[in-house]
Amino acid sequence: MNIALWIIQGLLALMFIGTGATKLQYERAKKSLPWASDYSKGFVAFIGIVEVLGGIGLILPLALGIAPILTPLAAIGLLLIMVFAAIFHGKRGEYKMIGSNIVVIVLALFVTIGRF
Repeated sequence: MNIALWIIQGLLALMFIGTGATKLQYERAKKSLPWASDYSKGFVAFIGIVEVLGGIGLILPLALGIAPILTPLAAIGLLLIMVFAAIFHGKRGEYKMIGSNIVVIVLALFVTIGRF
């Protein structure tokens, strides 16, 4: 179980750090994310910062043994981001995106439960 949790944490961390880094580069985000051009640079950057920090939080606290409770809390935070992302995409009529949001929600929930 521990190995499965580490694999999923690693995959989620890579995904969130990668997508967060994209959102931190506003021009790049506008090209790859259709919704980004409808929102301010600050809003998109805020989401990017939260995703990068959450991705780091999935790995470092538990790996270093420093405040390991932060790992499941990071998973909860990212799970909430994805719930809001699914609602956001639903309101915009981007229904294809909701499927991937649900997959990430389930994986983050698995990490949350497994690490608490």
